[in-house]
Amino acid sequence: MTPSLLSLLRKVDTPTVCNAIEVAQGKRGFDDFTRGTMLCSAPEEPAIVGYARTAKIAAVNPPTEPSDVIKARRMAYYKYMAEAPSPCVAVIEDLDYPDCIGAYWGEINTSVHKGFGLSGVVTNGVMRDLGDLPEGFPVVAGSVGPSHGFVHIREIDTPVSVFGLTVKPRDLVHADRHGALVVPKDVVDQLEAAIQKLLSTERIVLDAARQPEFDFEAFESAWATFEKMRV
Repeated sequence: MTPSLLSLLRKVDTPTVCNAIEVAQGKRGFDDFTRGTMLCSAPEEPAIVGYARTAKIAAVNPPTEPSDVIKARRMAYYKYMAEAPSPCVAVIEDLDYPDCIGAYWGEINTSVHKGFGLSGVVTNGVMRDLGDLPEGFPVVAGSVGPSHGFVHIREIDTPVSVFGLTVKPRDLVHADRHGALVVPKDVVDQLEAAIQKLLSTERIVLDAARQPEFDFEAFESAWATFEKMRV
């Protein structure tokens, strides 16, 4: 991923990236995105962009493994996150879903991950401490709750599933208030041009629709030009 593509991806929303991937692929049908409604801790901040660092957690029941095993895995998790190459995003599957109770993403944990250099987190689990989370580290989560429960790490660096989206370690992820997607590896080199093409073609209709004299004839003309340019 080039620096210019990274900068552009941070400026555009996830629906735009979904559409641009289809432009790059030359067809409709891209479906590597989340399903359902997710919550974003900072909907006005730039999109989360980065290569996935993955893990699985649980919190409803206490861990059954020895405490030293749990502690060692927790420290291995933080080391794994701390050593992540930039740009990077944490993608965490809560195995208790849809009955998640453990708010792993509160003020302390988000501050730690931001300090490690991660750009944000996508999870089907719980967040808390709204209003106290650090700026520049959005959390896109499944719910909001008050307690951490018995939250503990189960797995590190394995494929995870979040709201119907399977994410493998090192997948390129884009996420914002709309949800998240995985960018196919074979379109990365074409994605910047595809986004620019999409934005320029959309402006044809949008600029026309915002004119005081806009009517069906103006729409029909603008749409015809739009259809020609997006081929």
